[in-house]
Amino acid sequence: MTDKIRIGILGAAAIAPTALIGPATRNPEVVVAAVAARDSARAQEFARKHSIARTFDSYQALIDDPELDAVYIPLPNGLHGRWVRAALAAGKHVLCEKPFTANADEAREIAALADASDQVVMEAFHYRYHPLTANAEKIIASGELGTLKRVETALCFPLPKFSDIRYNYDLAGGALMDAGCYAIHMARTFGGETPEVVSAKALLHDPRVDRAMTAELRFPSGHTGQVRASMWSSDVLRMSATIFGERGTMRLINPILPQMAHAMYVHSEQGRRVRFFGRRASYDYQLEAFAAAVLRGEPVATPASDAVETMSVIDAIYRSAGLPLRVPS
Repeated sequence: MTDKIRIGILGAAAIAPTALIGPATRNPEVVVAAVAARDSARAQEFARKHSIARTFDSYQALIDDPELDAVYIPLPNGLHGRWVRAALAAGKHVLCEKPFTANADEAREIAALADASDQVVMEAFHYRYHPLTANAEKIIASGELGTLKRVETALCFPLPKFSDIRYNYDLAGGALMDAGCYAIHMARTFGGETPEVVSAKALLHDPRVDRAMTAELRFPSGHTGQVRASMWSSDVLRMSATIFGERGTMRLINPILPQMAHAMYVHSEQGRRVRFFGRRASYDYQLEAFAAAVLRGEPVATPASDAVETMSVIDAIYRSAGLPLRVPS
C-alpha cells in the first residue's frame, strides 16, 4: 500500500463517473487505475473517455490484479454479493453500490467475511457522509426536537423505461431495492434504530417486482415511521426526510443529492431557521471517508454490518407486501 489507493471499477456503469471518477480527480489519495467489462470494446471506450490507464475483459481478472488495492462495484443489485466475496478473497478493499446485496441472508454472509478480513467494506450510501446528514443527526441528538415521535422518508423519481434492469427481478430489481433502500437507510439514520415493519403496500410492475412501495414502521423506542419509494407512480418526484419530535420538527429537502440543491428547515422552541451546507458533492465526502478508512484505519458510517440492518428491513417490507424476496443473480 502506498499513499494512494489504486482502485478498479467492475463494469462500465453510468453511475461511475459521478460516484467515483469525478471525485477521484479531486482527491489526491485515490487513483482510478482500471476498469473491467465483459465487452472489451466497451471497457476500452470507457477507459479512453475517462482517462483510465488499464482495461480488463473480465471482472475476476481485474480483482486478481496485484497492482490494485480496491474495487468499486456498481453492478446490478443481484451481482453485488458475488463480487464482494471475490474481492475479499483477493484481499481487496471494497466500495459497493447500494443496495449491498440481494437480501439479508446474503448481507449477513458478506458481513461475516468482511469482519474476518483486514479489508474495508463500505456500502455507497453517499448521503450519509454529507454535512447535511451529520448536522441533522447532531440536532436530533441534542434533544432540541424532544423525544422522537415519527420519521417519514421518501425517494420517488420517474423511471418509465420498463426494460431498465432496475425492474428486472432476476437482477434483484424493484423500487424498494433501488429507491427504497435510501428511504429505509434514512429512516434508520434519523430514527436512531432499526425499525420493525408494521405494514407495506406495493404498486406492481409485474407479479414479483414493485414499481412503488409504502411501508409503516415502528421503532423499538416507540416512535413510528413511514418510508415511500417509487420509480413509477403518481408520486413523481420526492426526496425528503421529516423528523417529528415532541418539541419540534426538522424537514430535510433533498438529503440524497444535496449538491443539486437542498435545505434543512427546523421549527422548535428555539425558533425557526433554515440552513444550507454548500455544494460540494456527497460523493466527494464518501470517497474521502473511504480513503481515510483504507489508508489510516478510520471507521466508516456504512460498513457491511450496517447493510445487514437495512437489508433486513427490505426483506420484511417485501414479506409484508406479499412479494418474494430478491435472490442473488
